[in-house]
Amino acid sequence: MTATPAESRVDSALDPSGARIRDMGTAAVEWAAAYAESIRDLPITPRTSAAELKQRLTEPLPVDGRDFADLLDVFREVIVPGSRHNGHPRFFGYVSAPGTAVAAVADFLASALNANLPAWRSAPAPTELEHLTIGWIKEALGCDPSAGGLFTSGGSMANFTALAAARHRHCGDTVAMHGASAHPAPLRVYVSTETHHSVHKAAALLGIGRANVREIPVDARFRMDVDALVQAIEQDRAAGAEPFCVVANAGTVVTGAVDPLREIAGVARRYGLWMHVDGCYGGFARLAPSARSLFEGVAEADSIALDPHKWLYLPADCGCLIYRDPEAARAAFRLDADYTRVTETESAEAFAFWDYGPDLSRRFRALKVWMLLAHAGFRAMGEAIEANLDCARHLGELVDASDDFELVAPVGLSIVCFRYLPRALRDEPRSESDEQRLDRLNERIMVALQQAGSSYLSNASVNGRFALRGCVLNYRTTRRDMEILLDDVRRAAEKVSD
Repeated sequence: MTATPAESRVDSALDPSGARIRDMGTAAVEWAAAYAESIRDLPITPRTSAAELKQRLTEPLPVDGRDFADLLDVFREVIVPGSRHNGHPRFFGYVSAPGTAVAAVADFLASALNANLPAWRSAPAPTELEHLTIGWIKEALGCDPSAGGLFTSGGSMANFTALAAARHRHCGDTVAMHGASAHPAPLRVYVSTETHHSVHKAAALLGIGRANVREIPVDARFRMDVDALVQAIEQDRAAGAEPFCVVANAGTVVTGAVDPLREIAGVARRYGLWMHVDGCYGGFARLAPSARSLFEGVAEADSIALDPHKWLYLPADCGCLIYRDPEAARAAFRLDADYTRVTETESAEAFAFWDYGPDLSRRFRALKVWMLLAHAGFRAMGEAIEANLDCARHLGELVDASDDFELVAPVGLSIVCFRYLPRALRDEPRSESDEQRLDRLNERIMVALQQAGSSYLSNASVNGRFALRGCVLNYRTTRRDMEILLDDVRRAAEKVSD
């Protein structure tokens, strides 16, 4: 008698039984729940070294497998305590979100389903869900219903993809076929001095060249100087270069500045430039009522880069790129091959994401975006972002009211740049040597603060001076955490001044 598939199945590490999957899942969820409940009490940074971690993790090539419970023990006892806890309410370093429980569950479900989203025919329902969630995001930004987009690995890839689309619109198929040398004149991209380095990297990788990324000065609030932008465009045109793209910031990573988007959009129209907005950090702050006016003009951009794994509080990775006119971008990426030949005749079912970006294989990122937004709702997301903005403003007010700190830049969105200032230097004229000593002191304070583990700040260079930089991007953070932060900085200052 021939055995049925169910009868012949062997419970193994590669194909475990339902009972074993339930056991593994239950143990993992128990850990996740306990971690979420205790994260506020954990030290943010580990006290360890590469040598120690290597010694604890190194093992011979595993010829025979071992039980999942043993592996989970390594995770709990080595990986977790050897990690920086970015979800801690006083982790203010860089631009890092805590993730959410429902999105973590969604990531597990997406991995279990293991859908691959190069095109509709490969993953019909996941593709439709990506269209739906992209539609929600473009609506939240005020974009035209005809806009479209896709999820990417992150903001760097979104910026790279947008720049590739902009170059193709300007250069056409000649450069795509023969390379950048086939174009008769140097291309110019315009950015502010505060723009993220991923744009410069994209220019290098696309053959545009970093030297052709022209940096425009900023005003006192670190926003692009639009008059200087116009002057630079005119100078380059007169010199025989070809301006083709301007990148505006919707929240810089150093100070949180938002460029004058509507004015830049007007310049882009006047000179026929592709306008790209890097909103990877700050774009979703448009959901907060107090910040909404800063984003007037964002929907006029040809492309917008966003990072849902930042201010939508999603676990990495999940970037996003919105095109105002998707067909204008499609020509940059469409490339036929027999193995990608589309046989469907209905347009929605013939859709392929590979026509709008460089990736073929793509994760099912849309599931966690959809599950979080549908579970929490946009109102709750806007309220959480508003609370982050309020915490940053509160920190700025505390710094201003103190006699041992000073702001070195206006508070931008949820970023505060400040430094410790000994009382002896508070009201005295400071020489360059004084400023250099302050730079060194604050750098030592930052290192001591990070090592102490209660609060975490990163650093920034603001007008050539070393600054302590904090970015509030966590729904767990409260005003009280901002007060604890300054007390922690004071303790670090006492320690390094001894």
